[in-house]
Amino acid sequence: MGSIPSFITFGEIMLRLTPENKYERLVKTNALKMDFAGAESNVAIALSIWNNDVNFISVLPENDLGDGALHLLQEFGVGTEDIIRGGGRIGIYFIEDGASIRPSKVLYDRQFSSISALRTGKIDWKAVFQGKTHLHLTGITPALSLSCSEETIKAAFVASSMGIKVSFDMNYRRTLWKSREEAESIFDAILEDTFLLIANEGALNDVYNLKSTKETEEERCMELMSLLMEKYALKYVAFTMRKNISASINEWQGIIYDGKNYALSARYQLEIVDRFGGGDAFAAGILHGLGKEWNLNKMIQYATAASALQQTVPGDLCLVSEDEIFSAMEGNVSGHVQR
Repeated sequence: MGSIPSFITFGEIMLRLTPENKYERLVKTNALKMDFAGAESNVAIALSIWNNDVNFISVLPENDLGDGALHLLQEFGVGTEDIIRGGGRIGIYFIEDGASIRPSKVLYDRQFSSISALRTGKIDWKAVFQGKTHLHLTGITPALSLSCSEETIKAAFVASSMGIKVSFDMNYRRTLWKSREEAESIFDAILEDTFLLIANEGALNDVYNLKSTKETEEERCMELMSLLMEKYALKYVAFTMRKNISASINEWQGIIYDGKNYALSARYQLEIVDRFGGGDAFAAGILHGLGKEWNLNKMIQYATAASALQQTVPGDLCLVSEDEIFSAMEGNVSGHVQR
């Protein structure tokens, strides 16, 4: 066994607002439910729930909403001592849940948020990384501002130079970027120092215009993963595979590659309760498996089961235990009441 894993995640935690009455349209609702969530904080909370040591780095305003986000992280045991307080506002996103043939919708209101105004050099990454083993980043944070992109690239570089394993979830959000080319350039810089890449076929098509002509999704993903391994000095590439039968019914599967071997998870058919945060639960599951030094198959089975279960719970957070995940991995997915 190596050193005891200790994780850092860096990004924005936001105010999440959803209609109190599920499936109600944003244009009509007069009651919104308030939560806090964000890609990197979702990963941090899941890792902490599974008894990992994890710290979250961000910037939050010094007001009640900033305090609320901080308290949520602390409630789940995530370290918050390196969060910077200041700036004008917390970012907000509104979710309208889809159903049947009507897709879900996300509206962002995060311009001029506290983290987007982060000054370059404000974070002492060498000090933050002392004693840490893993850094998790996503493609969302560098889209927020020039300083956020610079700090994300710097964090990856410093971490890698200190021997810390860097994971990068591509998480391409086209509405946040000025252009595909801008995202590609910044992602390339981060990938130079990335140990684990998490992505999907759609993101590779959108950002890099990389496409496979293979017949099945599994074959296409395998070809794309191999191309990524050839281009970048990656140790692992993990993809999610989602088949949208409707907004309410999805099929969900994961695949991982280490440059030599592929491992494919079980495929789950899901009746979606809340699909937001599913990819973050998958990322957390892979990181959890890396920290435990599991083999490829156990790692991808755990990550996919965790993320499948997460999508059966309202909200972004992966509020499922290791025991529940292992039970699903063993095929206990009939939904029978536990008494």
